Amino acid sequence: MKASELRSKDVAALEKEVTDLLKAHFGLRMQKATQQLTNHTVLGNTRRDIARAKTILNEKKKGAAK
Repeated sequence: MKASELRSKDVAALEKEVTDLLKAHFGLRMQKATQQLTNHTVLGNTRRDIARAKTILNEKKKGAAK
């Protein structure tokens, strides 16, 4: 997911995106634990997407507070 896509969303949509990504990451971790995951790069990509979404969410929250 690109940062420009995330920046176009509002705070509520970003919070939903973060929770969805966290659920997806949890599912991938469970697949890895049970050795069902074939593409391990998806884990890193999901983790980076979570960090990207959280960063933009914090930027928007700080911008709204000012």
